[in-house]
Parts: sequence; C-alpha cells; structure tokens
Amino acid sequence: MNTQKTFHILIPITVCLLVGFLSAIATQSSVLTWYPQLAKPVFTPPNWLFAPVWTVLYILMGIAAGLVWNKGYYHKWVKTALYHFGFQLILNAAWSIVFFGMHLVLPALLIILSLLILLLFTFKWFKVVKPEAAYLLFPYIIWVAYASALNFEIWRLN
Repeated sequence: MNTQKTFHILIPITVCLLVGFLSAIATQSSVLTWYPQLAKPVFTPPNWLFAPVWTVLYILMGIAAGLVWNKGYYHKWVKTALYHFGFQLILNAAWSIVFFGMHLVLPALLIILSLLILLLFTFKWFKVVKPEAAYLLFPYIIWVAYASALNFEIWRLN
C-alpha cells in the first residue's frame, strides 16, 4: 500500500473513531442512569455489545471513505460521495446526542431514519466511485436499520 493511500485511509478512520468517542461521551452517563429505566423490546442487545460493534463499524466506515477519497478528490463523484458520507456522520453523532444526551426518543427516531436514508445514498455514491468501499458499508447499514427498529420500539413502549 502506498503512502498516499495509507494517509487517505488513516485520516477517515481517525475522524470516524473521534466521532464515536465524542458520541460515547454523550452516551456514557445515560447508559447507567436513564437508559436502564426505559422499557425495551426483547431484541435489545446487551449494553456491552455496543462499544465493540461501533468500533468495528467506525473502522469499516473510515476504510470505505478512505478508498473513495483515494480515487481523487478532484472528481465530482468522489466529492459527492464524501459529502454524503460527511453528512451521515454528522447525523450519526447527532443521534447519540439527542437520544442519550437529551433523552428525546422521538426526535432521535427521526434523526436515525434520516441517517438510514442518507446512508443508502452514501452507499449508492460509494458504489459509483469504488464498489468495494460501498460493500464495506453493509454492516453499518444493517446496524443502523436494526438501531432504527430498536429506537422505534423504545419510543412505542415508552
């Protein structure tokens, strides 16, 4: 792997992990206090699972973004793909802040549904630029769809 490609992959991984770290700060206190008090569906995963899953997802997201960026930022399709990626990453962080930080379940549901839609557009643009990068987003898409269903059920039950 050449130096430029390595740089193009390590920077987005770092950015994604930083977003994850900042989201974890918003989440941490509520996981021990507010979140356990909520009625949750039977398909709710154990709390210990979230950190390792999100760490893997952020790394895969960063690799995917890096592969797209490596195709050349001067290209219109690369820019479009990365703009979509950046906006979905903002929604990703916003969801944690709204759901866990502010305890607003319904607004968080609207954010995560918007995130899922934007993520599908991101997948489409990544596939145009670098199909392998798009496929790296599959686990993330599946997890966000699952998290959307979980958010919906938490809203419905509470």
